[in-house]
Order: sequence, then structure tokens, then C-alpha cells
Amino acid sequence: MAAKAGETARETGDFRYENCHQQTHVTKGDKIPLCPNCGNDTFDTRYHEPGNKS
Repeated sequence: MAAKAGETARETGDFRYENCHQQTHVTKGDKIPLCPNCGNDTFDTRYHEPGNKS
């Protein structure tokens, strides 16, 4: 399931942006930010979420 900036994070985890692969940490219930590096709003990988083995 893809995540996009502006959505509320369903779980706490580290998100990697699709364009530049910069990572950001988001806490459950917080809004997912635009990438501070490139302004992208789409993530290709989420890490350190409960149930996610990556």
C-alpha cells in the first residue's frame, strides 16, 4: 500500500521517498511530510513498521 504526503501515518515507521530515497521518521497519527530534500510526496518503501520485515 503506497503512502503519500499529507496522509496520517497509520503506524510509526521510517518512510523512504520514491524520487531521491531520502528517509524520514513519522510517528503514528502524525501527518506524513513532503520530502525536505526534493519535495516529492510519494514513498516507495516503509521500514520499521510493526509487521513489516524490511
